[in-house]
Amino acid sequence: MAHDLINRYIWLIDTIRRYGRITLDEINRQWLRSPLSDGKPLPRRTFHHYRNGAEEMFGVNIQCDRSTYEYYIEDTAQSALQQWLVDSTALTDTLRDTSDIAERVVLENVPSAREHLTTIVDALRQNHRIRFAYRSYNRSQRTTVELEPYFVKIFKQLWYVIGHNVSDKKIKTYALDRMTDLVIDADRTFDYPEGFSPQEFFKDCFGITTNQNDPKRIVLRVEPKQAKYFRALPLHPSQQEVVHDHYSIFTYTMRLTYDLREELLSHGSSLEVLEPPELKVMIMDELRKALSQYH
Repeated sequence: MAHDLINRYIWLIDTIRRYGRITLDEINRQWLRSPLSDGKPLPRRTFHHYRNGAEEMFGVNIQCDRSTYEYYIEDTAQSALQQWLVDSTALTDTLRDTSDIAERVVLENVPSAREHLTTIVDALRQNHRIRFAYRSYNRSQRTTVELEPYFVKIFKQLWYVIGHNVSDKKIKTYALDRMTDLVIDADRTFDYPEGFSPQEFFKDCFGITTNQNDPKRIVLRVEPKQAKYFRALPLHPSQQEVVHDHYSIFTYTMRLTYDLREELLSHGSSLEVLEPPELKVMIMDELRKALSQYH
């Protein structure tokens, strides 16, 4: 029943967000088209109950314009998790009744979430250590890891856990899809570091890799067609753009990491690194190595 209520709250949020401004009569018409309605209209009292529930659970404030009697979502600060939950559940509801067109809905597989994510979230909640066997891509042998998990992060359809490696005494990142034999050590708890912020940890980075180097000013020259993708999906919150006649200049403040290098290489000839010199050399070296494979 609780899960059903959450779906109704999210349906209401998603409907109002898609329309921007919408009357209660129009909300009711959309409700009757939803599988949640069972063909029954949405009473005004129930609507306000869902409206209050959406605010309490997700921090979404649904306001009414008294001059037009249209409902809209007031701009308020939502946590990234709240926003992700709303978006993900709304998508699930959209796809729930698509069995008749299943072959026309193509999704990406996220295997790392299927087996280990629930266990790790339980460990996060209780501040318990976890143990697992791990095989990284650059090692042939599995290693046993004991970790104090600090937070989880998803990047390019893969889940990662970041925490304090007890043996190495360093904060490290581990991909869930490379784990086996994961267990929670219920007898070992840890204190989450005071003042530690996952957002700050990756603040100057693209992707899931980081280092201790100082952030650099990065300047990219991007062709107009590719620049549209950069505008739609910024590489980093520091992104700024200056549009020219035949190209755009994008600037960032980021650390030079493996994930950033791989992302820039993926754009091929539509992108040129202008600054800093060391990043330009990194890209040139990788391109030379790639070209040498075809000699």
